[in-house]
Amino acid sequence: MRLLCGRARDHERDYERTREMVARVGERGVPALRVWTPHRQVAFGRRDRRAERYDRAREIAAEKGYAVLERAVGGRAVAYTGSTVAFALAEPVSDGRGSIDERYDRVTGMVRDALAALGVDAREGEPPDAFCPGTHSLQADGKVVGLAQRVHRTAALTAGIVVVRDHDALAAVLAPVYDALGVPFDPNSVGSVARAGGPADPETVVDALETALVGGRTVTARESLA
Repeated sequence: MRLLCGRARDHERDYERTREMVARVGERGVPALRVWTPHRQVAFGRRDRRAERYDRAREIAAEKGYAVLERAVGGRAVAYTGSTVAFALAEPVSDGRGSIDERYDRVTGMVRDALAALGVDAREGEPPDAFCPGTHSLQADGKVVGLAQRVHRTAALTAGIVVVRDHDALAAVLAPVYDALGVPFDPNSVGSVARAGGPADPETVVDALETALVGGRTVTARESLA
């Protein structure tokens, strides 16, 4: 397994590095993993761009000091404060898709193990009106983790966000953004590792997630993106 560490110089280049990682996995057949703290940003999904007041939602994010990023996939807006942790696990697939449910179950279990090692007892599901609502989430005193998956012809990407701290800051930017998008959102639904009794240090969370997501696989190469 290849392990990519750190983040690129800006939010757009950082996003491209994940896309490049997935393409390389498809070409070489060797899985790769990133666990890092993205730049301060609000990442909008494809569904957001169809909203009537999408331009206003972008303006709100910028006014609050967040860079704006547009993701190629669906889902709703996700905010990163600079201490929020993201993970991206890219794995080769031989049949064009493989088992989507199996990957979700396996990666969700790994993330739960990482949180448990940090003293957080997370369970599957999310509170009503949570950010980026979906069927693959973990909660502990609010939504802490959201997962998504995208399958390409030769590689599958299972990725997600872990709120480490700053749950109040995330709620403060997402509340007006979601209001502009016309999406129900409860600010109290945002949880965090720290709120659930775990550590508030992002690097501690990064280390725990790396250990869990690598599992028993051998890391053959480490690449710094800083």
